Amino acid sequence: MQDLAIPPDETRFLAYLDRLGIAAVTRRHPPVFTVEEARAHRGEIPGGHCKNLFLKDKKDQLWLVVALEDVRIDLKALEKRLGAARLSFGKPELLQAVLGVEPGSVTPFGLMNDTAGKVRVVLHERMLGCDPLNFHPLHNAATTSIAPADLQRFAAATGHQVEIVDLDSF
Repeated sequence: MQDLAIPPDETRFLAYLDRLGIAAVTRRHPPVFTVEEARAHRGEIPGGHCKNLFLKDKKDQLWLVVALEDVRIDLKALEKRLGAARLSFGKPELLQAVLGVEPGSVTPFGLMNDTAGKVRVVLHERMLGCDPLNFHPLHNAATTSIAPADLQRFAAATGHQVEIVDLDSF
């Protein structure tokens, strides 16, 4: 019998990881909406803790930028590096339609919902040196930890190529 406390999207996501043979550990905590709230509630979860930016440029190209939580991301420098045209944050309705998540729950795991392949994925180079990496499992009341290589394998399995960028050099 399914645990009713686990959201259906998380159950579907964890089953997807299982089908891919990707090991993961998920820990519950109160819902968090900011990096500061996550720090306060995550306890002793080891590894790299990340932030995820869902961005859109003026040509309607969508981007998911995944970086360690302590990195300051200069959108002007990033748009030049990526060849994007004036980056801004994607609207909540677009986020829900494309990645299937709400604001405060942005995660690379939402790529499994982008079946049309609309999102370009940017991974922070230094982040990939942390093991494990920690992300929301399609909602913000838990954290799922996976290996960096498995994050890249997950993205590939969803049909997304990743661009690895040194976000520390901006």
